[in-house]
Amino acid sequence: MTMEPYVTALDLPQVDPLPETTQKYFDICVEKLGMIPNVLQSYAFDIEKLNAFTGMYNDLMLGESTLSKLEREMIAVAVSSVNRCFYCLVAHGAAVRQLSGDPALGEALVMNYRVASLDKKQRAMLDFAVLMTEASYRIEETDRQNLRDVGFDDRDIWDIAAVASFFNMTNRMASAVDMRPNTEYHASSR
Repeated sequence: MTMEPYVTALDLPQVDPLPETTQKYFDICVEKLGMIPNVLQSYAFDIEKLNAFTGMYNDLMLGESTLSKLEREMIAVAVSSVNRCFYCLVAHGAAVRQLSGDPALGEALVMNYRVASLDKKQRAMLDFAVLMTEASYRIEETDRQNLRDVGFDDRDIWDIAAVASFFNMTNRMASAVDMRPNTEYHASSR
């Protein structure tokens, strides 16, 4: 099956030329990742929207937190699995494979996190993120207490909820505009 050669199904051309700071950011992506993630290219038709997206992403996924980068990526994949977001499953599944060094973990999380070899803390974290995704209105104090019982503090619970919330939003956006993952992600860290 051949992938379509577009970033999204919408005809929204990238700003040209890009502002200097945006071009530098894209150059850093090429230097570090070997590509510009399509999610960034998809937002580049409106630099304010791109900056808002990258600001929130960078804060949640790269900012200070006691959650590791791997744990945050695991949340992204578990949420994206429930939402069946093609872009995020491919891109963040690759990140889980890379960060964990375990291609089986990445695949298990993509398919069904419940079959993955997780410790009690990781399982509780993903159970909460999936509950948020499937039925956030059902969350009660006992659900937050379950996280505390395995060692998460209230700041951690905030971070778990923030990452899960972000990916619920981005999954819907990616699906709505048929955002396609960069082909490089498919073979990454296998």
